[in-house]
Amino acid sequence: MKSNNEIQLLYGISNILNQQTRFKKSLYKVLELLSKFFNLNRSAIFLLEPDKEDIRIEVAFGIADNTANKAIYQMGEGILGNVIKNGEAAVISKSSQDPLFISNTREGNPDNSVDQEFSFICIPVKKKDTTIGAISADRHFNGRPFSKNEEKLLSVVATMIAPHLASLDNFKLEKNRLNQENLRLKTELESKFKFSNIIGNSNKMREVMQMISQVSRSNATVLIRGESGTGKELVANSIHYNSHRNKNPFIKLNCAAIPASLMESELFGHTKGAFTGASTSKKGKFEMADKGTLFLDEVGNMDLNVQIKLLRFLQEKEFEQVGGLKKIKTDIRIIAATNSNLEELVQKELFRNDLYFRLNVFPIYLPSLRMRKTDIILLADHFLEKYSKEHGKKIKRFSTPAIDMMMKYHWPGNVRELENCIERAVILCNDDAVQSFHLPTSLQLENTADNKQHSFEHAVAEFEKKILINALKKNRGNIKNSADQIGITVRKFSYKAEKYKINYKDYRP
Repeated sequence: MKSNNEIQLLYGISNILNQQTRFKKSLYKVLELLSKFFNLNRSAIFLLEPDKEDIRIEVAFGIADNTANKAIYQMGEGILGNVIKNGEAAVISKSSQDPLFISNTREGNPDNSVDQEFSFICIPVKKKDTTIGAISADRHFNGRPFSKNEEKLLSVVATMIAPHLASLDNFKLEKNRLNQENLRLKTELESKFKFSNIIGNSNKMREVMQMISQVSRSNATVLIRGESGTGKELVANSIHYNSHRNKNPFIKLNCAAIPASLMESELFGHTKGAFTGASTSKKGKFEMADKGTLFLDEVGNMDLNVQIKLLRFLQEKEFEQVGGLKKIKTDIRIIAATNSNLEELVQKELFRNDLYFRLNVFPIYLPSLRMRKTDIILLADHFLEKYSKEHGKKIKRFSTPAIDMMMKYHWPGNVRELENCIERAVILCNDDAVQSFHLPTSLQLENTADNKQHSFEHAVAEFEKKILINALKKNRGNIKNSADQIGITVRKFSYKAEKYKINYKDYRP
């Protein structure tokens, strides 16, 4: 039979654990009750770390915080380590008489000298049949160690706190998983946006990569210029993820996608009640990017009123929220990008001259795809591999006519257009090679326009020639297999090959 005092203790603990408070706060209150009831000197609740090696204090009473934070035990180390390893309680009459007694928590407490004799008890806390932690307590030895009844009472308490400790364990496991996932994603981003991963071996792209490498190590403001689709955002990513700010936020804002009336709020944030609909305060992109990088895409489309505030920030490194009076300082790097002719906009007074010079500290010009023709096939092969894998295809190459067609096209949409073109071709292709007819109509029309007007017979002949060459390539110059593949006789295949001056030996390994 439990005494009234014991029943009151358990009732009090039950009330604490049922309150809607944080787990650690509830467990601290439990230790506080236990310390008063048992006249304890110190008490602590331990949790086995997710890696199942370290045992750390989660909540402590009578132990200084800095001491508790440093106390780490190993599985099987001392009494605590053995209790968690074996899942069995331990009661020590006198600390000096047990060689396994280890205390990493005495320093910092003046009444806990090493000469003082302690009685010690440690009870395992279990989730089902698995020990996930322990509750320990000690008090000055006064000739009476912890009794069997006290051990049973603490075992009941250990059972009561087990769900809370299990929740902490689950929280730590989830936090550990999220940290690992976060680290994986950051590593993936850093790997993805290495400037060496920017595809291109033309002289112009080598210059661009050298500039990215140099500016990444600084805090200089960068202005990326180039036509739409040339990869300005990819360059901005590379600069950030190869800089010392790569562990901090990389915030992007497309100035062309935000209405002028909302741009100021998006950049600088607003206070509650600053305007109709502002029911709560909101952080702006400048505040969100603190210690990191802010990428302003299509900066040439920014409203003149917002340009003034952006200029002020670049000069003073501080800003005010819309409707706010408090000055906010942030440490951010600005990377801007535009496909507009800023010099022309400055002359038309659509872009501030002083802001232009503030942004144009380190300009990087990205060449259009038609200015780097030698990179077209390199990029096409990269996209072919990427989308073949993505769509579950086994396409290995481009046919010669398809390559010729891509090289003759002027690519007004630049790299973005090329990527979309290759993805479409991969979806349409059911063979091991992308043919010219898998490419978009725009490429085929331009290819036709570049040539002189041909007769219907000539167009048919060109088409037949492509079919014969592709069949020979696939069958390594074997005429019989090539003829079988396209469904004609060997005699007819040989006749057509001779007609179009195709030598089957040119396609043998």
